[in-house]
Amino acid sequence: MNKLALYSILFVLSLISCKPYQVETKPNDMSYSEFTKAQKKWDSPDGTIAFIDKGKGQPLLLLHGIPTSGWLYRKMIDPLVAQGYRVIVPDMLGFGNSEHPKGYDIYDKTQHAKRILGLMEHLGINNWSHVMHDAGGLWTWEMLKIAPNKLSHLTILNTIIYKDGFCPPLKIKKGMIGKIAMWGYRTKTNMMIKKLFKSGTNNHPMSKAEIEGYTTPLKKGKTDALYKFFTTNTKAIPDYSTVLKSLNIPTQVIWGTDDEILLWKTQNKQVITDLNIKESNIHLLPKNHFLQEEATESLLNFIGQFSK
Repeated sequence: MNKLALYSILFVLSLISCKPYQVETKPNDMSYSEFTKAQKKWDSPDGTIAFIDKGKGQPLLLLHGIPTSGWLYRKMIDPLVAQGYRVIVPDMLGFGNSEHPKGYDIYDKTQHAKRILGLMEHLGINNWSHVMHDAGGLWTWEMLKIAPNKLSHLTILNTIIYKDGFCPPLKIKKGMIGKIAMWGYRTKTNMMIKKLFKSGTNNHPMSKAEIEGYTTPLKKGKTDALYKFFTTNTKAIPDYSTVLKSLNIPTQVIWGTDDEILLWKTQNKQVITDLNIKESNIHLLPKNHFLQEEATESLLNFIGQFSK
């Protein structure tokens, strides 16, 4: 067994063996079943997409990354609706309550991008404010390559932009190694998700209900999209500088500076220059990767004020 295979297996086993990182309940906990009932469905050419569409006014799309889903934004939907937005929160294909067709190429970043455009066309929305997180950045840059004039405002939350800012925790080869890693996500889900949020937040324990929303889809075997990401996008990030330089979209950055996977300092000058971001629209928080969980109020304030 080569070193890469050994390290990958040890990484999975270390996640499985971690102690629980959870509190029993939190005030105003939402159950995953309640969230699911609020979702609508769109039959895309590739499979059914589950999504939230709530409110009236300026459309605002909140895009998750991996291995999360629209559940990531559950605490932000109603407050943003109250601010006058029409909030759209999809579960991308292969995540959350959306279908998970077998195969891997269907989960390529370009295909994800096309489905974002398809969903918004289905909803009759031609122009919208856009918020992205984590791998949602890849899908957004690919979408903007196809349709650069769709966004009125862009909010970047700890997301993939340039390779210098991305330090993936796991790189795996296609085949047995990748399948072993995905086995961990399917069968030891609770421990892996608790570890993920322990390392991705600063002293912010998750409740039983919160963890359930992240683990339920993975326990159903929705890991092909993860496999596609970890075996391709963690090895080589495309150079999106030409795309970024071509855009003329008001852009803000909200970044948790304690994130060890997605780094701001190593790419900030290039990002600011290429997207022509005003200094007043850069918000650096002493938080970690999952700002939606530990900096909800800050996100609501920054996004609410910026995106109209």
